[in-house]
Amino acid sequence: MKFLIDECVGRRLVVLLQRSGYDAVFVGDWKPSSSDEDVLRKAESEGRILITDDKDFGRLIFKLKRPSTGVILIRTSTTDPNKRFDSLLKVLKKIDPSGKFIVIEDGAIRIRRIS
Repeated sequence: MKFLIDECVGRRLVVLLQRSGYDAVFVGDWKPSSSDEDVLRKAESEGRILITDDKDFGRLIFKLKRPSTGVILIRTSTTDPNKRFDSLLKVLKKIDPSGKFIVIEDGAIRIRRIS
């Protein structure tokens, strides 16, 4: 499974994913300050699941119908990368994020298929 980590999430999550054997790329290493459109295009072109905490990607995908391999939106009260990573791993063990828009919240997970 391949991931593209948005700058707003931070580099530390990339390191944690890579140490766990995942293919993870940080937007800040590719193109700092990229537009959301560029980030979504890169993720789609490389078959990567986008991990972000920017809810604007929902608008791009569902309202503007931009293509996406999948998105995991982290909307937790904590910004601690280790806690976010733990929450993310719990989801990845249960759910294949491909073709889905997944929202991870404190104590809840919402899943919507991307058409």
